[in-house]
Amino acid sequence: MEITAAVLELGGIEHGFEQARALTVRTVTLDLPGPGEVLIRVAAAGVCHSDLSVINGTRPRPVPMVLGHEASGFVEEVGAGVLDLVPGDHVVCIFAPGCGNCLMCAEGRPALCTRAAAHHGKGELMTGHRRLSMDGRPVHHHVGVSAFATHAVLARPSLVKVEADLPPHLSALFSCAMLTGAGAVFNTAKVTPGSKVAVFGLGGVGLSAILGAAAAGAGEIIAVDPFGAKLQAALEMGATRAVKADPHTIEAVRELTQGGVDVAIEVAGSVQALETAWGCTCRGGLTVTAGLPHPDARMPLNALQLVAEERTLRGSYIGSCVPQRDLPRMFALHAQGKLPVDKMLTHRLKLAEINRAMDRLDDGSAIRQIVEFD
Repeated sequence: MEITAAVLELGGIEHGFEQARALTVRTVTLDLPGPGEVLIRVAAAGVCHSDLSVINGTRPRPVPMVLGHEASGFVEEVGAGVLDLVPGDHVVCIFAPGCGNCLMCAEGRPALCTRAAAHHGKGELMTGHRRLSMDGRPVHHHVGVSAFATHAVLARPSLVKVEADLPPHLSALFSCAMLTGAGAVFNTAKVTPGSKVAVFGLGGVGLSAILGAAAAGAGEIIAVDPFGAKLQAALEMGATRAVKADPHTIEAVRELTQGGVDVAIEVAGSVQALETAWGCTCRGGLTVTAGLPHPDARMPLNALQLVAEERTLRGSYIGSCVPQRDLPRMFALHAQGKLPVDKMLTHRLKLAEINRAMDRLDDGSAIRQIVEFD
C-alpha cells in the first residue's frame, strides 16, 4: 500500500532543519503485515529529542529511515499468529519491546531485550523484516516503529493495547515521554515520599519525571534547565523550586538542599548535565541518567566518591519499564489527575510541519509537540 511518511535521507544536519528540509514528506510503499506483525493507522506521533538526535547524528542510524517512535494509533490488520488484537483496537507504540525469550526478558527487563536491540540497530522490525520501501529500495524502520507516517507495520511486541478512555494525542505521550520520565522515578530511582529529587533537562521526558516525582510524594522537587519558560512549566507541574542551569547550578542546589538531593535524574542527553546531576547528589544518594548522549561521549568520575560516600550512578532506559504492566498503572494515575500529561503539550501540528517542529525542539521553544493525522 502507498502511505505518506517523513523520510530522513541524509543525517548529520545539526541545525536549521526546515531550511535544510532535513525530513522530506514522501510517498512510501508499506507492505502488509507478515506473521507476528500488525498494521496500524497512526493517529498521533510525538516529536521527541531522540528523533532529533538521529537527524543531527548524535544517535547514528542507517538511512533512509522513517523516523517517529512515540505514537498511538488504531489497528487495521493483523498478521498470522496475532490473536490478541483486532481491527479498531486503540494501541500505543513501544520503541523498546521485549521478545519474551532472551535472558533480559526472562529477568523482567524487556527494555534490555537483546533480540530487539539487534534488529532495531539494523533498522528492522523485531521480526527481522523491513516493510518499507521507496523508489525500489528498502527504507529503514526507526526502533521498530516509524510513526511519522499515515500508517505503520510493527512487530506485535511493539504495541500495547489501550483500555483506558484516553484520546490518541495524549496516549501517544505515554509511549515514550511518560514511560521514560515517570518510569525513571517509579522504577529506576524508586522515589519514596519525602525524598529530595532534582530533574535536569525539562523536555517531555524531564517534565514527565517532574510529574512522576510529584505523584510519588517527593518532598522537594527541583527543576533544572537553561530555559526560563521550561522552568515555569515545571513549577506548574509540581516542582517546588526552579534553578537555572549555569556554572553555579551545583552550588545552588546543594545550598537549597543542605548537602544535595537524594535522587538526581538527568534526561538532557548531555555529559555536562550528567556531571552536574552527579555533583548535586548527596552522600549516599542516587544519580540516574536517562538521557542519550553521543556514543563517543565520556564522563570522568571520582572513583573514591563511589566508595567513601556510598554513591550510586545508574542508567535508565525507557524508565526500566515493563510497558504492559506500567502503562495501565500510569493511565490510572492520569485518570486520578496525578499524571496530567496534557500540561506538557505545547504544539499540535500536521506532518508537513515536521521540520519546523524539529527547529522548535532544537531552540527550546517547544516542550512536547504532537503530529496528528486525519
